Order: sequence, then C-alpha cells, then structure tokens
Amino acid sequence: MKYYLIAGEASGDLHASNLLKELKKLDSNLHCRCWGGDKMEKEGAELVKHYRDLAFMGFIEVVANLPTILKNISFCKTDILQYQPDVIVLIDYPGFNLRIAKWAKQQGFKVIYYISPQIWAWKENRIHAIKKYIDKMLVILPFEKSFYEKWNYEVEYVGHPLVEVISRFQNEQQSTSLIPHSDKPIVALLPGSRKQEIAQKLPVMLEVSKQFSEHVFIVAKAPGMDESFYQQLLEGYPEVKSISGKTYNLLSIASAALVTSGTATLETALFGVPEIICYKGSKISFWIAKKLVKIKYIGLVNLIMGKEVVKELIQDEFNTVNAVKELRLLLEDKNKQSQVKNDCQELKALLSKEGNASQRAAFSIFSFLQEEKKSLQQ
Repeated sequence: MKYYLIAGEASGDLHASNLLKELKKLDSNLHCRCWGGDKMEKEGAELVKHYRDLAFMGFIEVVANLPTILKNISFCKTDILQYQPDVIVLIDYPGFNLRIAKWAKQQGFKVIYYISPQIWAWKENRIHAIKKYIDKMLVILPFEKSFYEKWNYEVEYVGHPLVEVISRFQNEQQSTSLIPHSDKPIVALLPGSRKQEIAQKLPVMLEVSKQFSEHVFIVAKAPGMDESFYQQLLEGYPEVKSISGKTYNLLSIASAALVTSGTATLETALFGVPEIICYKGSKISFWIAKKLVKIKYIGLVNLIMGKEVVKELIQDEFNTVNAVKELRLLLEDKNKQSQVKNDCQELKALLSKEGNASQRAAFSIFSFLQEEKKSLQQ
C-alpha cells in the first residue's frame, strides 16, 4: 500500500521512522513518501521536504513566515494528488497538518492522525475539525483518551513511543566514547532543535556553567544545524564542550540537565536524569500564549504525572540566578535526587503500560486499511 506521512520536527521524524519500521513488518508492499527528516528517509521513505524547512515557532515568527508556509501547504496538496496514497498519516504538527487533513478528506483520502495535537492545552475548538476530518486518532499520552471522551470522540491510546526508543538504546549498551572525556560530573545542555529557541535559551544556559567549575557542561547540538551557528554562541565559553547526534549517549552519563520544553524533557526523565525545564520566547508570543494556554504546566513530565516533578523556569523566571539555584539543588540535595529517581520510574511504568507504542500504532493503521479494503470489495 501507499502511505503519505507528514512530520514537521525532529521528534515527529523519530516517531514516524519507528512507525514505518513496524509497518514494513506488516505490509510487504509498503511504499511511502514523507515530509520529515533523515530517520524517515533511512527507513526507505521518499523524502519530499525536510523538517528543517518547516519549523517555525511562536505567533510572530509564524506570521512573518506565512508566505513560505502557504507555499508549502500548496505544494503538499499537489504532491499528494500526484502520489495518490491509500492513507495519509499525520504526525503532530497541527498548524500544517490540520489544514492538510481538511483538504485531504474533501478529496476522498483516508486520514489517520498519530500523536494528537495538544488541543487539551490550547485551541480546544480544533476538536470539531478533528471529528470531521480525521478517520482515526492514535494518542500517546494517558490523559488524552479521557479528554477526547468528553467530546464523544473515540480515540485509541497506544502508549508513548519514546519508552521503547530509550529502552532499545539502553539495552544495546551504546558507547559513550564519543562524549568528550572528563573526570568531572556532566551537566547536559539541551537548548532545542530550532535556531530561534537555541539562540534565546543557550546563552542563559552557558552563563550558568560559569558557576559550576566542578562540573563539565556539554551542549547537545541539533541535527543538521550549521556548525558556525553554534561557534558564535559558544565563543567565550572554552570550558563548555559540545556533541552532535549523540544526545542519548550524553543523557546516559549526565548528572543533571537544563532542557528546553518539549519532547526532550520527557526523554531526559526516561533516562532518569534530574532536569530543569527552560522556556523563553519572544515577549509578544509569550503574552499571546499566556492568554490562550489553559494548562497548569508546560512540561510533558509534569502534565503526565499531574504534579510538578520537574522545576519549570518560564520566560522571565528563566535567568542565570534562578537556573543556578535550581541546578545546585539537583546536584547537591540527596533527598531531591532520590525523589526524582522514584518519579522517573513511576513515569516510565505509566507510559509503558500499553506495550510497544510504535508496534501498536502500526497494527492499528494496517488493520484500518485492511478493513477499508474489505468494505470496498463487498
């Protein structure tokens, strides 16, 4: 069968690639085109557009890049019409994907959403478009099933795909030889995957490093980002090291981490690493978000656990003084470290309860297509 997958960022590329891996086991005639990244391409998908060309964050930034976004949407529609897939699988990335979903449904294509838009946080009215244009929704967070139930929309909870990704990495006992060697404990800096967020958050993280001479700080660089971009930011911090494409290797030996809000916060917790969630956006974008977002926490770890497991430093609170204070607590307070370890174990158990998420999602998609095929033959 022909699959058309659309992911708009690094995490979507990761989860979509694992979904493809499982789909290939079920469908020997699988053919796929995708919007995503290197991981999806490695699994055999024909890459149409890389997520590097799609990632715009914040209200002001989206408006500024609106012509490019609209051009991409138009091109995507043309490509889908030419390819004529049996199913379109959308992975998160709602601003783009929900527009494609509406159009695709009107064209008669089958549309499956894997990894729900976070409409429980904001833009809850998107539920109406989801109910109208999405044939099947697969969710990865435990509380999302009950959220959709209140809207009388049946979804399938498959578990979180990061659990198996990290478990596989740990079981393979990956080498840490590519991490800069140091006798000092390591603090990981994960400033994000987009230029805008890295430029806003990494300078504060780097200033924090000056207060911890007894530790070595290592920046996990985003894949595909220009080396010169990081060189400019790291200039003046000769003691700070950096790695590329080895974030999990880094987290497997880190004592603590400063992490930009997003999927990386969950990855860090699943490695059992004490962390601080760091968020800072443009003032206007943050002001708009504050008016619209309805959730108590911004960190996935805290949202899933329903309490503040991880300290969140947001906007003006994310400064050198606060970050130094919270990081010192993580590195020196034994009770805090024990509490973090217990919370991380509880989180992992909760997210792995349904088994292998990618496998379950692939089976659900393939079964859906088989049922559709049967109904057409009758």
